[in-house]
Amino acid sequence: MPLATTEIQLLRVTYLRGPNIWTFRPVLEVWLDLGPLEDYPSNRIPGLSDRLVALLPALVEHHCGVGERGGFLQRLHEGTWAGHILEHCVIELLNLAGMPTGFGQTRSTTRHGVYRMVFRARDEQVARVALAQAHALLTAAIRDQAFDVAAAVRAVRDAIDDSYLGPSTACIVAAATDRQIPHIRLNDGNLVQLGYGARQRRIWTAETDRTGAIAEGVAGDKDLTKTLLQAVGVPVPEGQAVTSAAAAWEAACDIGLPVAVKPSDGNHGRGVTLDLREQADVEAAFALADRHGSEVLVERCIPGNEHRLLVVGGEMVAAARGESAWITGDGRHTVAELLDLQINTDPRRGTTEDHPLNRLDIAEDGVIRLDLQRQGLSPETVPAAGRRILIQRNGNVAIDCTDDVHPEVAYLAGLAARTVGLDIAGIDLVAEDIGRPLHEQGGAVVEVNAGPGLLMHLKPAIGQPRPVGQAIVEHLFPTSEDDDDNDPNPGRIPVVGVAGTRATPLVARAIAWLTRLSGLSTGLACADGIFLGQRRIEAPGPALARDYWSASHRLLMNRNLRAAVFENGPGLILDDGLPYDRCLIGVVTDFDGWPDLARHDVSGIGAMRKVMRTQIDVVLPEGVGVLNGDDEWVADLAELCDGEVLFYGRTGAQGPAKVITSHLERGGRAALMDAQGLVQLAGSQGSEPITPIDVAGLLARHGRADEPALADALLVAIAAAWGFGIAPELVAAGLETFVLHLPR
Repeated sequence: MPLATTEIQLLRVTYLRGPNIWTFRPVLEVWLDLGPLEDYPSNRIPGLSDRLVALLPALVEHHCGVGERGGFLQRLHEGTWAGHILEHCVIELLNLAGMPTGFGQTRSTTRHGVYRMVFRARDEQVARVALAQAHALLTAAIRDQAFDVAAAVRAVRDAIDDSYLGPSTACIVAAATDRQIPHIRLNDGNLVQLGYGARQRRIWTAETDRTGAIAEGVAGDKDLTKTLLQAVGVPVPEGQAVTSAAAAWEAACDIGLPVAVKPSDGNHGRGVTLDLREQADVEAAFALADRHGSEVLVERCIPGNEHRLLVVGGEMVAAARGESAWITGDGRHTVAELLDLQINTDPRRGTTEDHPLNRLDIAEDGVIRLDLQRQGLSPETVPAAGRRILIQRNGNVAIDCTDDVHPEVAYLAGLAARTVGLDIAGIDLVAEDIGRPLHEQGGAVVEVNAGPGLLMHLKPAIGQPRPVGQAIVEHLFPTSEDDDDNDPNPGRIPVVGVAGTRATPLVARAIAWLTRLSGLSTGLACADGIFLGQRRIEAPGPALARDYWSASHRLLMNRNLRAAVFENGPGLILDDGLPYDRCLIGVVTDFDGWPDLARHDVSGIGAMRKVMRTQIDVVLPEGVGVLNGDDEWVADLAELCDGEVLFYGRTGAQGPAKVITSHLERGGRAALMDAQGLVQLAGSQGSEPITPIDVAGLLARHGRADEPALADALLVAIAAAWGFGIAPELVAAGLETFVLHLPR
């Protein structure tokens, strides 16, 4: 085989954004044509296994189907096909780039040499970059050519940095996911919706939709913050606002040396200079602070270390301590060189969010230069051997001290946050010993921050990480072990999904109509358009058909919605995945759509099971799967439902279908339509029998008698409404006013 020109052809790449035939989570699905490689598994390509392991040594950790460490290497040596190898190369590059990925599958199609390969894809662009790099790597390995793995990993990591959530937002989203709370990213940054519809909350890094604009404005004004804190008894440093260098020195003399000089509305410690004792230093510090804020403050310098206490919902949940940064002269290197050698070489320091400590840069940090000047030094000075030199007085807040905080200090931190009005706040205070009350040691709160960073608590340089994401999610979606009525699905509105092809737009509209009549503001996405209540906001047509998934998904962003109904054809499931992660009611009507799915390699009704089961797989344990009991293929999905199963069907001369009869005998529920068009709701009933719903009479009154397809569609809607918990009497009355067909 001419290996020098052989490579896998990528025929089609599709990002499946919701639950799909492969998994509950988003994946990138890639159609591959191996070409001549179909006849050359890995054991027939000399040296391929060794070259791959040399490029990606951690492939030994991949279990693959063998189920143990080294499993994938075993498959390589025994002989596996190039599509499967590409899957593992993608996964390993993502792992090396810091986005751990464990899920991947490669399956053959009915076309010779063509495979479908999928892997977990949290972000589409990251996944596409990883695929391109892995494809190039495998091609080079097959051809016995050199490949720069480090450059490939950098490319993937750059894509992650460009598109993925920051660490503070990501930890909150991860905590929400652990509690089965769905999320939607609302922009390219860190604005994220947690939950659906009217039960959603929003976060932006560590700010929430409960963070008031007034509170944020107060926190940004350090002088006003001090005034408010002082009024409630929180100790703060004495200080004055000044407008000139001369006034700064005058204020320092009034307050008493040493002092600190800072901008009134700066952040991240920019422009803050501490322990000032000389007039020249105070005036220089004023000039520096003046560049970083609209006003300059001179304050009494509090002795001790800087601390950051994280307050969520009025309670302290984590604390970190800072340390001063020092270097020691060796008589050979300059201050700038010593800083890099003794401080910036610490692996915990860096410029990315993966590092708990910042890299220090004399050229960029005026405070460092000023502190050096006060010590009679410059960046170019070569200090004598053994001389200790202060580089940074504040900052480096990355030593966990949560367990050391005195209860009174924790209380004052919570009081400070409540006084400013922040639901989440970073309280900066200075104290010599965080384990003692502030008043005993002259400690004080020096700043209150809105939207505080969480990285210092997630990845402390020293100490134990703290579950701050969980604390924030609990604040937004509180639980109580003592509450018997505790919501099992926080952040969720009832979602109904209708999958199939038999009059499913009508079924979805009827369910949405009945849901709205039950008192819930309801959104609807179906082939007849996108609806908010009775208002159609997007009409059917090519534009809607091109991006039906996005239009459907947007319904879940609407704060007014308390329920949503979605029609999901098999094509949508295969092209995009479902537009929601889980549902309360999942309906499957039929497996009829397979003749239109040849491009997805669906070649018979048997292949449809994997497609249509997707709708039933996402039914919540508290939910209901509504299945066509007259269709044995559909009825067979019952075993996959995590919730209750409710069958529907027609009653023939011999009674209902056998599967429905058995289901009723086991105490299940079913909606049955007899030959006269009466729908009986059978099983799991109270002492009072449920009056049958006259579908035939209803259709006759609409002038649509003798249309069995309409009768069957209304039967499905009745079954779903019953599963939803809508009273049968309301269902019967509601269908009388339902519009069977809408103008397009």
